[in-house]
Amino acid sequence: MEASPYVDATLEVYRGLSPNSTGRRLPAGLSLPNEKRLGSPVPTEPFFAIVKGAYKENADIAFPAKKDVDENYFLLAQEMLRAQGDGRMARAAFGTHDVALIRRLSDFASQEGLSKQSLEIQMLYGIQRAEQERLAAEGYRSAVLVSYGNYWYPWFVRRLAERPANLWFMLKNLFAA
Repeated sequence: MEASPYVDATLEVYRGLSPNSTGRRLPAGLSLPNEKRLGSPVPTEPFFAIVKGAYKENADIAFPAKKDVDENYFLLAQEMLRAQGDGRMARAAFGTHDVALIRRLSDFASQEGLSKQSLEIQMLYGIQRAEQERLAAEGYRSAVLVSYGNYWYPWFVRRLAERPANLWFMLKNLFAA
């Protein structure tokens, strides 16, 4: 679901899920990349995660400048946290290794009166380990994701091939204390 060719198809499947007897959708969630076409409002029930992707995408669907990626991500995250705070979203999660962005999110959640457990940060195993430990120690909800199964290696290689800067990012984190 991380690459752009899957966004529209995934949203179509999700929107096609029939609501249950309470009028809510099945307990399925979405994880989507931060893209221009995602737009607003973001889906709000029952679970939605937004990832700050590592794939190089065309400028017509993605933000080429990091500052624009960061700002759009933060705007969508604010909307999601507000939806979670007022009960329109059961659970919001944020996939990013960007420490500055994580701090902006935690500051915003605090200003909105949300608990630390309301802010869920998801990261890949082995990347930004110190930040993962800080989040856990301070009581934030967090998840560490591990690639596994038959396709872990092709997934890993694809991430490196599609954005060579990921190799430097991985090596830097691999040898960090």
